[in-house]
Amino acid sequence: MPWLSRFSPSSFRGRLTLWFGGLSLAMLVSVGFYLGKIATQELADFGGQALQNSARSAADLLATNLREREKEIRRMRELALLQQGSLSNPQVRLALEQRQRDNNEYAWIGVTDSQGLVLQATGGLLVGQQVAQRPWFQTARTAPYIGDVHEAVLLSRLLSTETGKEPLRFIDFAVPLLDGQGRLRGVLGAHAHWTWVTRTVESVVTQGAAKRQVQVLIADRAGNILYPFQLMKTLRLPEAAGAKPDYEVLRWDDGADYLTSMVEVRAQTSTELGWRIVLRQPLEVALEPVYTLRRQLLLFGMLTALVFTFIAYRFAARISRPIEELARAVRQIEQRDHTPVYPAPAKIAEIDQLNRSIQSMTGSLLQNENELEALNASLEQQVRERTEALSLANQELERLATVDALTGLNNRGRFDSRLLESQQLLKRSGRGFGLILIDADHFKQINDGHGHQAGDEVLRQLGRLLKQCTRITDFVARYGGEEFVVLVPDLQNEEEGLAVAEKIRRAVADASFPVVGHITVSLGLSCARASDASTTEVVERADKALYTAKQLGRNRVVSL
Repeated sequence: MPWLSRFSPSSFRGRLTLWFGGLSLAMLVSVGFYLGKIATQELADFGGQALQNSARSAADLLATNLREREKEIRRMRELALLQQGSLSNPQVRLALEQRQRDNNEYAWIGVTDSQGLVLQATGGLLVGQQVAQRPWFQTARTAPYIGDVHEAVLLSRLLSTETGKEPLRFIDFAVPLLDGQGRLRGVLGAHAHWTWVTRTVESVVTQGAAKRQVQVLIADRAGNILYPFQLMKTLRLPEAAGAKPDYEVLRWDDGADYLTSMVEVRAQTSTELGWRIVLRQPLEVALEPVYTLRRQLLLFGMLTALVFTFIAYRFAARISRPIEELARAVRQIEQRDHTPVYPAPAKIAEIDQLNRSIQSMTGSLLQNENELEALNASLEQQVRERTEALSLANQELERLATVDALTGLNNRGRFDSRLLESQQLLKRSGRGFGLILIDADHFKQINDGHGHQAGDEVLRQLGRLLKQCTRITDFVARYGGEEFVVLVPDLQNEEEGLAVAEKIRRAVADASFPVVGHITVSLGLSCARASDASTTEVVERADKALYTAKQLGRNRVVSL
């Protein structure tokens, strides 16, 4: 390039070119790093919140399932077969096996006598063997018990497992069986598959988690890893884990930094296991889009600086030419070698043009500065818009936290809050309320016979029927699975609550559901009492009433 041969860093045009190009590069690089810093923080916040939301959802779902299994074992011991008569009755085994078929998460359900001898069990496993030394039997002699995960001891030789897979592991549920005088008759125990717990947690994590290298861990209260199995002996939670409530960047045992979110499983059962759901993602994976953006900004800055440098050189050459001609004339005069050649009279005006050119260049610099300021303003506007979008997204997440995604009704957490408010209002002003628990009859047969999509559509239509059959002041929520709940405020008497429940029962029985046709529901009604110490009592009465309705043949309303 010929112009490079005339380039000199010490010349006017050389210095102007270098300064202009360097300033452009420095400004563009500074803007790029500033934007990269903002993007890094925003991306870390977004990724951390996403991990937190997934971990919270998994912990809540697992807590609900643990709580439901404990309630189920408690309800199971109320069977007439287990409250009276011989525990060795073959009908006991049939009842236990029916429960196992209804809930495939149970690997084993059995009944022992008061000394720990297994009298009846699903599949006849362990019948006649002593389990008196097992922790679940010893603890459940006096109180309900939920045991931490452990490997199978007695059942490992009786239940098959796939070759090469992890050993069988269970969690124990057990309750005492008492006679009419409160004396111990025996213990009802159940072993639930550990894979049921892991599938519950994994089901919440999105399908894109593997691509984003998000790993799901389950840890106990001491920081030991319970899941996945291959990390049990090689990995522990970092000492600093849990210092922040939502998410944090932690260095793990492998020396790598991870974006980490941890949520404790609060099942509110008779035994708090202290489990924690942990989601972690390699920090370099979480911030990869920012690194890409930085590289692109740096490349763009360098190319732009080169273009500006070339433009500056051409501009400086045009400005310096009249001055160089004058300089040659001065040198000619100094050397006295020959008559100096001055610029032609017409060209003397170029000196004035030089001033105007400097002014033009100054205007160009100001214009460039204004354009950069406009660019900064535009970027700040984009940051504000993204901040507003994030705020709206947070509001949507808050809404989703109180709304059941399938039916659009209030979810369990929102119901618990409204129930507590109603209980407090009853204590302050004496304004009563009623609670109606609703359960779809034979819902598992609908799922098995018509598929889960048909089952989901049944739940959605049930939600719409409940909204249509209740007043605007009534609070309708999905309680869990195929169970719904209606909180009836300002309930004057039991008859009024029975009328609301019967109206719901008839509406469901008369309705036609897509694919499945007609279904029925069982309803349990409980009226709040001033003597209730907590909301648990009114819920338990409604639950018992619902259970009684099921026992009496379903498609009916029972009040307690």
